[in-house]
Amino acid sequence: MEFTVNDAPERERFEARDESGALAGVVTYQLTGTIIAYTHTEVDPQFEGRGLGSTLARAVMDDARARGRTVVPICPFLAEWLGKYPEYDDIVVRSTRKVR
Repeated sequence: MEFTVNDAPERERFEARDESGALAGVVTYQLTGTIIAYTHTEVDPQFEGRGLGSTLARAVMDDARARGRTVVPICPFLAEWLGKYPEYDDIVVRSTRKVR
């Protein structure tokens, strides 16, 4: 199954939709200047076990990199996922004391 992930800034979230347009999952965020805090990841139960959480994580991290943003991973799922993908370390803040 293919999913499309798009930013919905009016809702402060990224939305993943399946081929029929059904909402399958979201990552919520708070944006302040160039700092984006990802606060929550949620996958609809009917789409669990299909790698959608990872699809969402990669999409939001690639978007942050493309826009020159610094990421604060508040969401436990995203923080754990980032531990497996060190290629994003250069844009991730691990302590809020480092945020500028």
